[in-house]
Amino acid sequence: MELRVSPTRMQLLQLKRKLAMARRGHKLLKDKRDELMRQFMELVESVRELRLEVEGKLSRAMKDFLIARMQMSSSEIGVSVLYPTRVLDFEVAESSTMGVTVPQFNPSDEGDQASGESSEMYPYGLAMTSAELDTAIDSLASVMPLLLRLAEREKSAELLAEEIERTRRRVNALEYVLIPKLEETIKFITMKLEEVERGNLTRLMKVKEMVRGGGV
Repeated sequence: MELRVSPTRMQLLQLKRKLAMARRGHKLLKDKRDELMRQFMELVESVRELRLEVEGKLSRAMKDFLIARMQMSSSEIGVSVLYPTRVLDFEVAESSTMGVTVPQFNPSDEGDQASGESSEMYPYGLAMTSAELDTAIDSLASVMPLLLRLAEREKSAELLAEEIERTRRRVNALEYVLIPKLEETIKFITMKLEEVERGNLTRLMKVKEMVRGGGV
């Protein structure tokens, strides 16, 4: 499992430096992964709450439309909402979370008119429609900013999840591959150097004995 390198003191010194760097990098990546997980869980919880709010508003809007449908014909409703008077404009920006670029959807001119002429909220005459249709239009208008926020947070959660997976793979590569290889290689080189040192010491002692023997 160890790396294939020459068992020299220079290599040993370099590998020890690499091991120290790998351990520091491993700790930093684990800290990053843990912080990403914390932020991801908070984001998931906010997405869940926001989704429930959006679904509740959409459900109420659909009920109002059904009641309006009971009081008006399909053609009357179709003509009433055929030409919207307002559009939802928003700006797309970016922010950084732990090095992850996430989107930001910022509503800008929410009250702009689609035609540029009318400033009325409703695209029809109030005298010819039911109050339930007005309520449904109001509900849909109020839910659009929430839908934007929901899309922003869901995309952010997706990007954070991808970064968590990348960071997890890097942590595992360091923890289970690179660091063990470096440790095994350092152990191997240390044993080789100790073996060489013992051999040199043995030869030195034999030389001394020979010198002493010759002197006698």
